[in-house]
Amino acid sequence: MSSQTGGYYLPAPSYWPIVGSIGLWFMALGAVLMMNDGGKAAIATLSVGSIIIVYMMFGWFGTVIGESESGKYNSQVDISYRWAMSWFIFSEVMFFACFFGALFYMRVLSVPWLAEGDTQALLWPGFENTWPVAGPYFSEKFTPMGAWGIPALNTFLLLSSGVTVTWAHWALKKEKRAQLVWGLFATVVLGITFLGFQVYEYIHAYGDLNLTLKQGAYGATFYMLTGFHGFHVTIGTIMLIVILIRSMRGHFTAKNHFAFEGVSWYWHFVDVVWLGLFVVVYWM
Repeated sequence: MSSQTGGYYLPAPSYWPIVGSIGLWFMALGAVLMMNDGGKAAIATLSVGSIIIVYMMFGWFGTVIGESESGKYNSQVDISYRWAMSWFIFSEVMFFACFFGALFYMRVLSVPWLAEGDTQALLWPGFENTWPVAGPYFSEKFTPMGAWGIPALNTFLLLSSGVTVTWAHWALKKEKRAQLVWGLFATVVLGITFLGFQVYEYIHAYGDLNLTLKQGAYGATFYMLTGFHGFHVTIGTIMLIVILIRSMRGHFTAKNHFAFEGVSWYWHFVDVVWLGLFVVVYWM
């Protein structure tokens, strides 16, 4: 039904969730292979999964955009999308809460316990309650990633991107199309720059600091938290690019632009998570 009838629009069955599931499966398999020295096969599998996910995002977005621009959505659909995005972001909050909780458990509970008198003497002679630490099994030396180099620069970049996307949002509310486009363009550039610096940081960590996934407790939690955050920044940047293209084509109005709002919610969530990462992973 169209939005003018007052009915609730029910879309046709979609194959995009299946495509997304296949892409995630390839990405998970590639990540497991990479952690187990899978070599070129791991990189190829991970790349195939990433390409499928990007293809799914653009295809699914295109379907939803077509439905929206054809006038099939009304206020009830808008409310559904708002609730859906809210619950999605809440699930992401819980996702990262699990990883932060694992880091807290190791630093505050596990490492001190392993270094206690009887436990240390019986199981791990010489093990000390220090952080960062690979763990009692690992003796290979590594250098932890400092906070005041690239991580601090990336913090500035993400905080700045939060400002630019908000600036673009205010422009949309005031029907200032040029400001909207430039604000979104700046946000996309800042997001891509962040990802570029993170790639450089990983290369530096592996090549110069000997900080790898094999470095036990610290290496695993460092790459788990920063890597998943980088993946979320990638997804957010893709969504921002879609919104930028739509804005350049004249989509959205001051009163009807939830697609923009949903992406901005997600981007602010990514900003907040990074602040937590910067403090807990890099600084403390």
